[in-house]
Amino acid sequence: MAVPTISLQNGKKMPLLGLGTFLASNEKELEVALNTAFEAGYRHIDTAYFYQNEHVIGKVLKEWIDSGKVKREDFFIVTKLPGIGLSPEKAAYFLNKSLESLQLSYVDLYLIHTPFGFKYVNDKTLVPTTSTGQSDLDLDTDLEAIWKALETQVDAGKVKSLGISNFNEEQAQRIVNIARHKPVNQQVELHAYFQQKPLREMMRKLGISVTAYAPFGSPGRKAFYESRGVKFESNGLLEDPIVTKIAQKHNKTNGQILLRFLAQQGINVIPKSVTPTRIQQNIQIFDFQLTPEEMKELEDLDQGPVGRSIDFLGFKGVQNHPEYPFQLVTKSN
Repeated sequence: MAVPTISLQNGKKMPLLGLGTFLASNEKELEVALNTAFEAGYRHIDTAYFYQNEHVIGKVLKEWIDSGKVKREDFFIVTKLPGIGLSPEKAAYFLNKSLESLQLSYVDLYLIHTPFGFKYVNDKTLVPTTSTGQSDLDLDTDLEAIWKALETQVDAGKVKSLGISNFNEEQAQRIVNIARHKPVNQQVELHAYFQQKPLREMMRKLGISVTAYAPFGSPGRKAFYESRGVKFESNGLLEDPIVTKIAQKHNKTNGQILLRFLAQQGINVIPKSVTPTRIQQNIQIFDFQLTPEEMKELEDLDQGPVGRSIDFLGFKGVQNHPEYPFQLVTKSN
């Protein structure tokens, strides 16, 4: 199935739907998922140095490109600068590490993964901690200097487009103010319960497209969170009765309705799955339209700031970083 694209402000085209790969760490499972996705028509793959799976993606990409079935330029590959690389000196180093793993000479979009940085210990210690168990934060993170360092990688041809992730409005504006190569995309948590309308409106004014991660509320994060001592409960979005009602009317899955709701607004979506049937279902959202009434019903599910489920507080003490991007919201029971 052909996936529609959106035009980025630098003229590049980005597929409206991609495959998210966060928590896809089982190599065989991910290989099957990628092959299933490519056969189904996915060409946009989202990864990150932090996910520690770029080498698997690189292996499968190379197999497909070498087979002659697809060309490199058919793909839109996104990866991200990790928190331990948030310094002008480390920016090119971690980009090159990702390119080596992906077996690519360039990536289509390179994002600053978070606006807050961690101290660098070594390449494998992704979230260093202090002797007291707190995250070992780099309190001198300089976003503008990091951006300027990444711009030299655009000049060198190693990055086609630059973007940001998990930035607030003020941080995004600061980057735009100093950028030669403007950010073309902002990747944030976004779903029917947390629609981020003020942020999206500002991104629109700045010419920055938006990609929604966790479009289902990311129920698969439970094991990841609880392994770090953080209680996690799914927000129940996939079982919402309004979503279920609309899905039954269109003979679609609840997940397909949630993806269509975002894509129909021009928001990029990157649902993560390693389950072949779900991967195939998730791309089948361009053969129907939600009515204005259905769109309004789904818009009315927005919970505002309390709908956020990803606040990074699993990184103990992260809220003490001067670039921590979110206001902490107390959720009532």
